[in-house]
Amino acid sequence: MKTSDWLRLFGLSIVWGGTFLFQGLGVRSMPPLTISFCRVFFAAAVFWLLVLATKQRMPRDRHTWAMFFTMGLINNAIPFSLITWEQTHVEGGIASIMNATTSCFAVVLAHFLTRDEKLTIRKALGVAIGFFGAYVLLRPELSGGISMRGVGELAGLLASLSLALAGIFGKRFREQSPIVTATGMLTASSIIMFPVIMVVDRPWTIVPTAEGTLAIAGLVLLSTVVAYVLYFGVLRSAGATNLLLVTLLMPISAHILGALFLSEPLYPSSVLGMAFILAGLSIIDGRFWKRLRGALSSPGGASAVSPFEGGGGDGPA
Repeated sequence: MKTSDWLRLFGLSIVWGGTFLFQGLGVRSMPPLTISFCRVFFAAAVFWLLVLATKQRMPRDRHTWAMFFTMGLINNAIPFSLITWEQTHVEGGIASIMNATTSCFAVVLAHFLTRDEKLTIRKALGVAIGFFGAYVLLRPELSGGISMRGVGELAGLLASLSLALAGIFGKRFREQSPIVTATGMLTASSIIMFPVIMVVDRPWTIVPTAEGTLAIAGLVLLSTVVAYVLYFGVLRSAGATNLLLVTLLMPISAHILGALFLSEPLYPSSVLGMAFILAGLSIIDGRFWKRLRGALSSPGGASAVSPFEGGGGDGPA
């Protein structure tokens, strides 16, 4: 990846790490589905303004909008709702660790759904270690029978599966403007979710609080608008596999923000689970280990590979 891709990736990890903070604040006073709907609806409104301001044209053909609705379902409506509901039962830091399994799911799904991203021994080892980390997290909640906390963590795993599908499906938008793609996707997900929240949450009965309103604003402006500009930019430039490296960094920022603003504890099982998942993801990616071998084998112990060069990664998906 290029230096600009790495910078956007780091920025994306911070704003998406903040998602778990904003959702943790929001679920104190608002239903999860309403939070998720507000996130996509108001973000869609902002993106329509960006489309008008930049004088871009939205596609009108049925095929493109069918793809927008598919992406809106698997990248927004399903995972946003699951993760927000998950945070009614678990801390944001743990939810972010479960979210980090997205890359593990993506590697397995890419083997069956793409022609150029087949499973290798290295990737299989990384996936196995990553999923073992998820098991370490889940085991305390499932050992004495399924608890609601355990169900919440399982919901996080389902969300990761959906996001992995979206990362692969999103390659279809590589040649399209990130703003146009995000606008179409968020509009579609708003349409999908509207009848659901009207029946389930009856939002007209909800009395918003200042804390909930600020949480929604953070989700819309930072975790969605800014995030998707970065997301589709990296996706178009570096590919889906490289994009999902953001899950290596997101749990760290989510834990720091949760500890600072929500006083969330850090459990030994979450530290151990995160360690296994991040180790698995680093093996899947392969670049760190290749640079380490290069550093150990080169004269003077210095690697000749720049930290911002490709150096053996999976490459654009």
